[in-house]
Amino acid sequence: MTLRINQTAPDFTADTTQGSISFHEWIGDSWAVLFSHPKNFTPVCTTELGAMAGLDGEFKKRNVKVIGISVDPVESHPKWKQDIQTATGFEVAYPLIGDRDLKVAKLYDMLPDDAGESSEGRTPADNATVRSVYVIGPDKKIKLILTYPMTTGRNFDEILRTIDSIQLTAKHQVATPANWKQEDDVIITAAVSNEDAITRFGSFDTVLPYLRKTKQPQG
Repeated sequence: MTLRINQTAPDFTADTTQGSISFHEWIGDSWAVLFSHPKNFTPVCTTELGAMAGLDGEFKKRNVKVIGISVDPVESHPKWKQDIQTATGFEVAYPLIGDRDLKVAKLYDMLPDDAGESSEGRTPADNATVRSVYVIGPDKKIKLILTYPMTTGRNFDEILRTIDSIQLTAKHQVATPANWKQEDDVIITAAVSNEDAITRFGSFDTVLPYLRKTKQPQG
């Protein structure tokens, strides 16, 4: 199964460090970030899980639930969580999925169907493609997919930035330009006429006939 933006995120039932969950039910009316790891006790991933834990309050402010996944079994996650706290100073409070049988990794197109049916004996290199981030909306649609190489730690500030953009543009008929951050000007979408833009946004600047900028809408 090949996943694309705006497709429904595949639902699944899985064991986690906080018990069994049904993914769509767990998301509920919230947004969600699902981020995956090729194996427990790997150095880059250890820093990533700690960084995500350190941003817990930022995700909660945005009504975003966080859930991690590793192809290793749930039973090995508690020891890894201890290592993460030792290395980063942050306690992992969000659930971690155990994907011992590789079902979720395959369901989310991170491993091929012929990858086998067990994480046992597989090295991080065997699972190198299990390094993806999925941002999922309350409608259970995939809003963003990012995949990183094993040697490059993920930038979770960037993931927060993209969530800010996705949430803003879902509410208003605007888009965000390159390197946008909160309070920067935004782009008015082509679906909004000049007259409607004045009504909606008060004023705007026409940079090009197809590029109109205005202040970030509030609320």
